Amino acid sequence: MAGLGINLPVLISQFVSFLILFVVLYFIAYKRILSILDERSRRVKESLEQAEAIKEQSARTEEQIKKQLQAASQQSQEIIERANKAGEEIRQKAQEQAKQEAEALLFRARNEIKQERDEAIDALRAEFADLTIRAAGKVIGKTLDKEAHRELIERVLQQSELLKKGR
Repeated sequence: MAGLGINLPVLISQFVSFLILFVVLYFIAYKRILSILDERSRRVKESLEQAEAIKEQSARTEEQIKKQLQAASQQSQEIIERANKAGEEIRQKAQEQAKQEAEALLFRARNEIKQERDEAIDALRAEFADLTIRAAGKVIGKTLDKEAHRELIERVLQQSELLKKGR
């Protein structure tokens, strides 16, 4: 081996030195390095788990927000529908009330017109009876009993009304 440039006692001493250094480093540095690497690996794993948990929580929160938005949208639609329905009911009630008031006004107006017409007819009858009595008095040349003739004329007028209504 001397021909190759290898010195056996130096090689053995280097090998023993290497083994001693290896054993010392193994017990002193290797365990610390492994524990540091294990700790780092554990922290990375925990960080990944936390990131996954945050991602899941975010997805659940997003789903809850969507549900709440849908519920709020549905509630707002229901409120709008109720408001529209209430508005329609109020409009219908107002129309019905206006119609009833118009019918009441029309009924009162018809009654007033009928009453005024009846009063005008009564006044016309009285005037007609007076004119008839005066005309008859002038034709006959005597004064007639106004009350008796008035009753006679009233009966004739009533009979003529009954005949007109009977047609």
